[in-house]
Amino acid sequence: MAALTRRQRARAFRGAQYALLAVAVLVLLLLADWERLRQAFFDVEVAKAQFPDILATALVNTVVYTLLGFGFGLVLGLVLALMRLSSVPPYRWLAVTYIEFFRGVPALLVFIALGFGVPLAFEVALDKYVTVMLALGLVGAAYMAETIRAGIRAVPKGQMEAARSLGMSHGRAMISVIIPQAFRIVLPPLTNELILLTKDSSLVYLLGLSLGQYELANFGRDALNEHKSLTPILIAGLLYLMITLPLGHVVRRLEARTAKAS
Repeated sequence: MAALTRRQRARAFRGAQYALLAVAVLVLLLLADWERLRQAFFDVEVAKAQFPDILATALVNTVVYTLLGFGFGLVLGLVLALMRLSSVPPYRWLAVTYIEFFRGVPALLVFIALGFGVPLAFEVALDKYVTVMLALGLVGAAYMAETIRAGIRAVPKGQMEAARSLGMSHGRAMISVIIPQAFRIVLPPLTNELILLTKDSSLVYLLGLSLGQYELANFGRDALNEHKSLTPILIAGLLYLMITLPLGHVVRRLEARTAKAS
């Protein structure tokens, strides 16, 4: 018998993997306790009990928290990016220190510091929405600053030279010509950052929210304790996917458009 070619060996190996996977799935289907799984993950009565509050309160709050953090982080990130590119050394040092610190510190610690440390140290009560905006924004700004800085540097130098030749000051040229082009370049990674902030908004549960301030993770956790079923967690996860999957699709479309334009 002739020896198999490399392509035939690869095909045979792939076929063996598929067969092994099919056997494993079949065994799982035969041995699984489907009634127990249904009660744990797909309890219809528990699922019905989550609506409409999980949409009207938890989902809305998740979106609001994310947008607050993203908006604040975007503005701060732009300022940090410009400081990072500044010819004034102290501005660069401050921006680098901030970026390295908040990229290296877990978002969890930032939430704890703003939610509990600042009120204790300075005897000031921050509004929950302000706390969330600051916590998400401070962390997000460190990443967005580097993204925006890369976008500004990606704009051809000739754009600045052309703007200056038209009589624009450096600041005017940066605002009117360079930054708009940079944002078109960095729109895909900024959308990715929005996805990350959506998931990081689940850390809001640390702040001890009232029922009307619950986001998806907190809502799902309380419902889990109440019903002793993972169904609320599954629903919360699906609602997170309703936010992140369309955003992920937007990122892929934007990246494809950018690659085609280049």
